[in-house]
Amino acid sequence: MDTRYGTGKKEFQGMNTEELRSEFLIQGIFKADDVSAVYSHIDRIVTMGAMPVSQRLSIAKNIDPMQSFGVQYFLERRELGIINIGGKGTVTADGKRYELAHYDALYVPMGTKELYLESANKDEPAKFYMNSTPAHHAFPLKLITLQDAKHIHLGSLEESNERTINQYIHPDVLDTCQLSMGLTHLEKGSVWNTMPAHTHERRMEVYFYFDVEPDQAVFHFFGEPQETRHIIVHNEEAVINPSWSIHSGCGTKNYTFIWSMAGENRTYSDQNWLKTEELR
Repeated sequence: MDTRYGTGKKEFQGMNTEELRSEFLIQGIFKADDVSAVYSHIDRIVTMGAMPVSQRLSIAKNIDPMQSFGVQYFLERRELGIINIGGKGTVTADGKRYELAHYDALYVPMGTKELYLESANKDEPAKFYMNSTPAHHAFPLKLITLQDAKHIHLGSLEESNERTINQYIHPDVLDTCQLSMGLTHLEKGSVWNTMPAHTHERRMEVYFYFDVEPDQAVFHFFGEPQETRHIIVHNEEAVINPSWSIHSGCGTKNYTFIWSMAGENRTYSDQNWLKTEELR
């Protein structure tokens, strides 16, 4: 498991492109029959990916719970969100199986001892994108299909940001300790997400970009509003954004992304909006 220790505002201002990418960009999320994990000390979020092809995978395949978290098993004091962006798959939590189709999600509570992931068809493997955050209470496990999610249509083609926000692990859908997750799909001709930009001091956020064609890219903007930076992001890569940072992207073509938040406030509207003309 890769561990990132976080960077402050002053250090961020002096970082070059490679340093920014090394600290905040997550690559190699999906590998055949493997589980990836990046542990960020920014709100202690873990970003993970699993692509079972010919094997049934344990969630803790590459994690030493005692060494990394001081516990006997991974979710002893953590909760987990899963969104499947691949073919049909199955998640088995403490012996009970849950089938996840494309764009289905699963919330797994604290206290779940064993979690296994597998694909229905090795030729169309599931791709389980996951985030885990510290927890203090075991809320009920819940399967959230795409139809069960809360759908919000925003933006316009004229502003290049017509999009549908699908809220899965969200206060309007279910209770969690602190984790929130959703999936936003941009329509054809729209390339901007999260503009006008904002920050939320009480929550950090991870953006995971996918459905990015091989010859396309997304320019991800982050940093303080008057000291912005950017990095180039390609398909199935994620960016860690501190609470003091904006988080916005513009693609060379439309794409899809999953947003995941952790922190002390789950109120979705708890944001500090910024005027576009104020950005630097």
